[in-house]
Amino acid sequence: MPQSLTPSPTQGKPKKLLEEVRDLIRLRHYSIRTERCHCDWITRFIRYHGKRHPREMAEAEVIAFLTHLAHEGNVAASTQNQALSALLFLYKEVLKEEIGWLEGVERATKPKGLPVVLTRDEVHKIFAHLHGTPRLMAGLLYGSGLRLMECVRLRVKARRSFAHVPGTPKVERCITSMSCILIKTSDSTLVILQI
Repeated sequence: MPQSLTPSPTQGKPKKLLEEVRDLIRLRHYSIRTERCHCDWITRFIRYHGKRHPREMAEAEVIAFLTHLAHEGNVAASTQNQALSALLFLYKEVLKEEIGWLEGVERATKPKGLPVVLTRDEVHKIFAHLHGTPRLMAGLLYGSGLRLMECVRLRVKARRSFAHVPGTPKVERCITSMSCILIKTSDSTLVILQI
């Protein structure tokens, strides 16, 4: 009887921590970016504490790491929240341990500045320098509020047939999102129709 070339799980080495994290994230169908981000923060956490295993650490070490990010790392509040989310996932879902309320964490401050908003004239100047696919993507981002990766992954699944009116350009491509329709015509005009 031929032997199996792959060792059974009981014969092989136990899974490494990051392999367990990746497996659980994939089992839950999280995005690849979430997987990479969580693994990166868990690795930083382990390195910050001298490569100790997270099972040996608890709430105090998590608080120390997150406070370090706010003080010495000078990170934004959203970055600190990303690290917190990764560590909560590690302890609650992978290691099945509760780490407490994390009350002693010094939070990173949110920026107090107002966001920069472009005028319509500035937007038109930007669009004047864009051509082809970048212009189409910028039109979608600006007109529909899509996030960058949503736009990158967007596919045209079905072309809609529009009645051609004589004297107007023919519709080459029609992309529909939840809030608008972006139409690229034969003369490279972009038309955004709000739904």
